Amino acid sequence: MQYVPFGKTGKSVSRLGFGTMRLPTVENEEGQSVINRDEAIAMIRRAIDGGVNYVDTAYGYHQGESEALTGLALKGGYRERVMLTTKLPQWLVKEAKDMDRLLDEQLKKLDVAYLDFYLLHALDLAAFRRLKSLGYQDFLKRARADGRIRHAGFSFHDDKDAFIEIIDDYPWDMAQIQFNYLDDETQATLEGLKYAGKRGIPVVIMEPLRGGALANPPPEVQRLIAGNQRGYSPVEWAFRYCGQFPEVATILSGMSTMEQVEDNLRVFERVSPGNLDTHDQAFIKSLKDAYLKRLKVACTACQYCQPCPEGVRIPDIFEIYNEAYMLDCRESLGPRYGNLAKAEGDASRCVACGQCEAICPQQLPIIELIKDIHEEARTHGA
Repeated sequence: MQYVPFGKTGKSVSRLGFGTMRLPTVENEEGQSVINRDEAIAMIRRAIDGGVNYVDTAYGYHQGESEALTGLALKGGYRERVMLTTKLPQWLVKEAKDMDRLLDEQLKKLDVAYLDFYLLHALDLAAFRRLKSLGYQDFLKRARADGRIRHAGFSFHDDKDAFIEIIDDYPWDMAQIQFNYLDDETQATLEGLKYAGKRGIPVVIMEPLRGGALANPPPEVQRLIAGNQRGYSPVEWAFRYCGQFPEVATILSGMSTMEQVEDNLRVFERVSPGNLDTHDQAFIKSLKDAYLKRLKVACTACQYCQPCPEGVRIPDIFEIYNEAYMLDCRESLGPRYGNLAKAEGDASRCVACGQCEAICPQQLPIIELIKDIHEEARTHGA
């Protein structure tokens, strides 16, 4: 296992972190999907025995089961061997006192006296400003002073400007971002990653495999990888890309099988900062280009078409459609588009006024495109 210094903690952290969002599941007697406790505990402990010293969970993972399971896995001396992280479910915070209440509840579920890291979970700019108005800084100061948490951070889902505003607002000990070779120009971006590094804030990576999509690439990407003399798997290329940046502390993997644990332990024996040479970097760019060639609509998400007078979320429609084709997972089109319909942002609301087409810099035939996507999504169960 490779280790790097972890910011202000004074500790070293394993490059591989165990994320508990995708633990193995079984069906219970009621037909509900629940965590396979024995297998999940064995996996977490095997990862720790293999050198992993960072474990990440959250209030809502596995319908609230994940924190309790993680606490059980860390019994028997394993808690003392890791840095443990969970997250404030900010969407449940309605008033300032909710932050203390939720933290106390999570400590009980985990059955631990303190957390090494407590993160404000899934921040976008609106959520962050709401927490700021409720005094999140006072809460974090209080929780650190009374020993419930040792370090504070946040996990993030918005754009680079929002990321920088949040980074600059507090002396964070860590920031957690979605980052992989397809997302290095979206969300926090590579530029945001490097900005955090300049501020002395280590970055924890989530979704290095894009929810598993980069582990199972489409045929043309598979052919490129198979032809590369390095012999790395799709998973290893994705991990190595994230791990090359010195600003990155640890890379979370949501492991679902013991085989994944063992493979990740093998890969992370070699994922050190700067592990890719110029040829490797060029090769990963070719992988990204191969994915991007699969895009169906040349939307740049410039947002010029927003707001639509009827509430149609045009860039979101194109993103869902493009990702279904780019990642070769058209079965995702129905459920994701269905969620957009529930939010009243789907193409059924379009009245063909043409305002979007008149202002689109790419001159896309938006009305026709979203109508076709709507129909295709319906064939996939939307």
